[in-house]
Amino acid sequence: MVAFTTFFLIMIAFYLIRIVYRRLQERTAMKRLARSGIQYIDQMDGFQFEFYLKALFQELGYKAQVTAQSGDFGADLIMKGPQKIVIQAKRYGIKNRVGISAIQQVYGAKAYYKADEAWVVTNSFFTKRARALAEACNVQLFDRKALQELILEVNPTHTAEKVYREIEPEPRTCPTCGKSLVVRQGKTNRFFGCSSFPQCRHTEAINK
Repeated sequence: MVAFTTFFLIMIAFYLIRIVYRRLQERTAMKRLARSGIQYIDQMDGFQFEFYLKALFQELGYKAQVTAQSGDFGADLIMKGPQKIVIQAKRYGIKNRVGISAIQQVYGAKAYYKADEAWVVTNSFFTKRARALAEACNVQLFDRKALQELILEVNPTHTAEKVYREIEPEPRTCPTCGKSLVVRQGKTNRFFGCSSFPQCRHTEAINK
């Protein structure tokens, strides 16, 4: 009976040690990934995100080009280096997953630009259907975790925080009064506010 009780206590202690060790590992991993600046990427608009990716890949030795906002044939970035790569950049809310349309578009862009590879890079995640189509089309996917790992590996000079604070978002027009929206600083984050304030009090998130 004593032997059984001792064995039981040892098993409980071993189980608790495993739980503590696993949580410490998870906490260390989360702190490491936080250094990537992903929280600033989450607050960017699409224009800022494309600018950041351009700076990131330039430090990998690629000559990166941002395509025109319209008529880009499915590619937001074209990278020229050892290989020619077309990229779809998807700055989404973390709860919004990237679907198959992004895969279809960048796959078409690969053919149009005669690229060697096609990538989709997001600060979010991909749907199962998107992953299945990407595998079938040989499109490389960088989800939130893969992007963070890449940033930590490159350790770029233009950090996500620097781009977020210094690069102005793409200009927008107030949907209420038609005036220009301007960037304003809130208590925690920046946001768009109408230039005709206080006559017009329309506001919206930069990462809308």
